[in-house]
Amino acid sequence: MFLQLFQQLDALLLQHRQFWQCQPMQMAWPTHWPQPLQQRLQALSLETCQAIDADPAQQQQYFAEHFVDVFQTLPVFPRVQAADQALPFWLATDVPGRKWQQISQFVAAMQHSQLDSTAPVLEWCAGKGHLGRALAFTGASQVTSLEWQASLCQQGQALSDKLKLAQTFVCADVLAGSPDEHLQPAQRLVAMHACGDLHRVAIRHGAKRRVAEMAVLPCCYHLQQAATYQPLSAAAKASQLQLSKADLRLAVQQQATAGARVQRLSHTEMLWRHAWRQWQLLLDATAPYQPLQSLPKQVFSQGLAEFFALASAQHQRNVPETSLWPELLQRAAQALLQQRRLELVQHLFRRPLELWLVLDLVLSLQQQGYAVELLELCEAQLTPRNLLIRALRQEV
Repeated sequence: MFLQLFQQLDALLLQHRQFWQCQPMQMAWPTHWPQPLQQRLQALSLETCQAIDADPAQQQQYFAEHFVDVFQTLPVFPRVQAADQALPFWLATDVPGRKWQQISQFVAAMQHSQLDSTAPVLEWCAGKGHLGRALAFTGASQVTSLEWQASLCQQGQALSDKLKLAQTFVCADVLAGSPDEHLQPAQRLVAMHACGDLHRVAIRHGAKRRVAEMAVLPCCYHLQQAATYQPLSAAAKASQLQLSKADLRLAVQQQATAGARVQRLSHTEMLWRHAWRQWQLLLDATAPYQPLQSLPKQVFSQGLAEFFALASAQHQRNVPETSLWPELLQRAAQALLQQRRLELVQHLFRRPLELWLVLDLVLSLQQQGYAVELLELCEAQLTPRNLLIRALRQEV
């Protein structure tokens, strides 16, 4: 089933590359796209774009006739069942509510596994070990929490010791050396929102050491050392897709609903970045796109003058005169609207691309003798990165 789905997604992504392997902030209006699609996009306001982008039902309503194969290919995976008994509130000390809900669902997934819940656990990239602490409380005989930041290890160990739980922290960088010494065949390896190379290393080394079970919730696929994606499964290695870090970033652009203040600052940031780009074009109409590096978020609450000063220092260009600012902002608003319209099409391929990446991991585990389930940990409103890989070693 997983191989067939991967092949369908692979064909879909290859066929529609022009719509998602692009940079909407930089590209000119795609006059080569189908005319009915162009007309539909050009009729959308910025507010409508934002509403569609945040609602899968509206995405399908507006674009199903243009991309019927996209919506037909997306499967529905089983949802993790709720735990038989809720975790006590005091176990969630210092854990944000949204994260604690995810941890509770992850623990429920482990409780419904075929493996004995008392099996030892290796918590991968543990942070303060909140997940491991919950698993220790629910019966794991021993939890080993790997984390590279010593301060987080110390804080996590203090929390666990206070509750007298069987959890031990180990300060280790799993990317710098071999993590094999920490992996044992009897263990359950758990990794919640391990980013990029971290979840791929976990799966590769976990399979190598033949751990009894793995439960991995991948995240931030673009956070990797290599310039292009390095597939693990035979099917992905045979694919014609070549994925850059920019392509991989598309898979994580969907976020849980942000507050009004965060949305407002995000809009301001994009508008001002476009205003700076318009200033570059006024100085030199043939100038290639030169992105600004990351800027402190407080800049976008301070004022346009402060932003232009920082942008000028980065690119070593003069700050535009204040008399030009209204024109630059007007041009920026039009450019941002075009970007949002084009992103609506690109974002139709976020989930297919993420599934392609997750299925690469699934197929690699199957190749190495694991029985694999792919589950939805929770609703996307809680976290869009909700695809849980649960793999059980098959005895030979």
